[in-house]
Amino acid sequence: QVQLAESGGGLVQAGGSLRLSCVASGSIRSVNAMYWYRQAPGKQRELVAGIKSGGSTNYGDSVKGRFTISGDNAKNTVFLQMSSLKTEDTAVYYCNADVSTTQPRVVGLLNYWGQGTQVTVSS
Repeated sequence: QVQLAESGGGLVQAGGSLRLSCVASGSIRSVNAMYWYRQAPGKQRELVAGIKSGGSTNYGDSVKGRFTISGDNAKNTVFLQMSSLKTEDTAVYYCNADVSTTQPRVVGLLNYWGQGTQVTVSS
């Protein structure tokens, strides 16, 4: 099995910054890509940012220029640096990963989710 553990959420004032971390652990052969999603109350889960093992990144339109995703392949860790936070960034942030596992008889990539971490931006 593979586990994703997020940390770094909390309460911050609008205009402030916050850094999220996510560590993947368990039966991992390699991590192909890691992502951050978020879900606000009453809204659908949306992609915030993603990073592939080769370093290429992509961002949701609402966070471009404010959020930066980075990763440490050796530690199976992804970070999300969030700056110029807005009240509309308030959501539960979830880590997601495409993983090649060492589980027997498993071929290809499996997708895993973390439990989520709350980010609240106050006005």
